[in-house]
This record gives sequence, C-alpha cells and structure tokens, in this order.
Amino acid sequence: MYSASSRIHLIKDKDAIDDYLAKNIKGVSKQEAAAYRNSYKKNICIDMLRQGYHKSFSELLTLIQKWNAFREAAGPGSAIWHEKSLEEQPDKLDQLYHFLTGAEAAQRAGRYETVYDNQLSLVCSFNDPEDKWLRNYFYEQSYNTAQLVEIDGGKRKAQASVNMGLIQEEQGHIMKAAEYFEAFYQLTEGSAWKDETGHTYTSLACQHLWRIYTLLADKMLENEEHQEAIKTLIKALKMAKEGGDIKMHGEAAYCLSLAYHFSGEHETALAVLITSLKSSHSFVILLAWAEHMQL
Repeated sequence: MYSASSRIHLIKDKDAIDDYLAKNIKGVSKQEAAAYRNSYKKNICIDMLRQGYHKSFSELLTLIQKWNAFREAAGPGSAIWHEKSLEEQPDKLDQLYHFLTGAEAAQRAGRYETVYDNQLSLVCSFNDPEDKWLRNYFYEQSYNTAQLVEIDGGKRKAQASVNMGLIQEEQGHIMKAAEYFEAFYQLTEGSAWKDETGHTYTSLACQHLWRIYTLLADKMLENEEHQEAIKTLIKALKMAKEGGDIKMHGEAAYCLSLAYHFSGEHETALAVLITSLKSSHSFVILLAWAEHMQL
C-alpha cells in the first residue's frame, strides 16, 4: 500500500494535486493547496490578477525582469550575480504587492496624493545597497505622480524635485541636478514647510543650489571659463546668503573671490571678501577662508 507522499508523486495533473491536498489535509482549501505547488512570486501574481490589479502585476514582472537583466549584464563574478533575485526575496515581494496595489487602487479613485505616498513608501522599503536601482525607479515614479497632485500646494512636487536632484547629482549629471534643485527652490519660496529635522524646505533648497552651483563653477574654472564661473558663483553666493548659514556664506564668498582672482580682477576679489565679512558680522567666515587656504 502506498504512503500519502508516494500517492502525491503518482498524481501528474496539477489540478488533481490540488484536489488531493484539499481532500486529505484537514482545513486546506483547493486554493491553499495550490499555494504549496506555486512559487511565492506566482502566488502574489495570481492574487493581483484575481483582484483585478493588472497594472501592479505588469509592473512587478517588469521589475523582476529588470533585476534579471542587470544580473545577466554584470555577469559571473559580479556582486549582483551572487545576490538573491527579487523573486526569491518574499519580504520584498510583500512590500511590492502591498504598495503597488495600494497605488493602483488610489489611482483608480483619482487620489494621486495617495499614489505618491505609496510610491514613496516603496522607496523607503528598499534600503540595501543592491536595491539602489529600485529606490531610484520609485523616486522617478513618484516624481511623475507628484505632477498630478493638486491638493497640497505643491509640497509633493517640491519633495519629488529635490529627490530627483539628489539622484542626478549622485550620477554625475550636475546640470540636470541644478534644474531639479531650481524647481525645488521655486516651489518652496514663501512656504513654511519643514523636513523631519526642522529645517525649512527653503533653506534646504538654498543649500542644494549653493552646492550645485559651486560644483558647476569648479568645472568652468577647470576649463578656464572664468566669466561663466563668476556668474555661477554669484548665484551660489546669493543662495548662501538666503540660506542663512554663516559658514556656507563664507565659503561661497571665498570661492567667488578666488574666481575673480583667477580672472585677474584682484581688487574685486578683495572687495567680495570684505563685503561678505561686514554683512555677516562674524569671524566664522575668516575661519572658512583659512580652511580653504590650507588645502
């Protein structure tokens, strides 16, 4: 006489397997029995389709395919080659299932602010270094969604703009980053919005623009484009003043004076330093200059 496990192996048809499990294991339905047979990814995909979340299903498959393509492109010996694929990580699949379907349901109802919030939640769900591409993907998705939100005075548009600016900066696309940070600045002007640390969005916008303008000017100076660098550093100094950070102000003044010095305008270079010192009423600026002079 065959044991229960032997009998299961003799049954070839998948529906018959499901029927057998449902009839012979107490409390297990046919649907639950199929779960034993299917992979976790398959179960999630089937559940999405059964509930009518076709967009979420398509997006999940696309992300899995992208991960596999990255792995194949990197090849054996690469770091990603030894990592588990997305479909082999149930915790991540759970997050994708929950927030993708949440976003799709909100989109159907025209609640784009909730779509955005779900997409941003997905960004926060992927903190491992190997998940950077996933974070960037959902940052881009949330940026597109933010353009459709009309109920928050532009706050989500501002958040999405600075997020995209940081991504572009990290990838070395400085000009593109500047465009996003400029949009962030424009959206935050006159607002009282603050981040979780208590800094106003406007002060953050000034800080980002000061930094990105300084980076742009550095490249211009490397190419001996002195006048373009001076124009850009004047904008950086304006942002530093508006941001209200004394050290940032000092560094911006120093960089501008240095650009004037390189262009042969020595008197103007000195005047910039003196004016900045008078306007700040602090010797912290001198400390900032001293730090640069030691480099």
